[in-house]
Amino acid sequence: MAGETKNVFVSHIHEDDEGLGKLKNLLKDNGMTVRDYSINADNPNRAHSEDYIKSQILAPRIKQSSTLVVYISPETKDSKYVNWEIEYAQKEDKRIVGVWAHGENGCEIPKALDDYHDAIVGWTGNRIIDAINGKINGKENPDGTKSGLRNIDRHRC
Repeated sequence: MAGETKNVFVSHIHEDDEGLGKLKNLLKDNGMTVRDYSINADNPNRAHSEDYIKSQILAPRIKQSSTLVVYISPETKDSKYVNWEIEYAQKEDKRIVGVWAHGENGCEIPKALDDYHDAIVGWTGNRIIDAINGKINGKENPDGTKSGLRNIDRHRC
């Protein structure tokens, strides 16, 4: 549905903040505006306690979102926060969508994403929107082809 607005939490590593902006622009160019509840350079988190960050900052933001979108780059798999955010979203019964970073050719994905994804899609605006809206399920490779491989079968970036 063109012109819609969705509340999403984009799970990512801070080194991918620039890609986060590109993702939001891609969605907007294809008719979806997102209210992004994630923490990024524009909306920094200055807390130091991991428990406080998870319970008082991340959890409420994920609860406000209808969908958790995971921005997948080679370093995403190693982020303890990304895996925690995915697991928390799954417990809260949120839709979980992985999006391969622009230009990504494939890499290992976070274990929690492999376990709990509703959809993983390539860098195509309409496909990402359809995945967020629940019209696409399953796992795609970065080029948009169907993937039958599990995380453990993927090559290492």
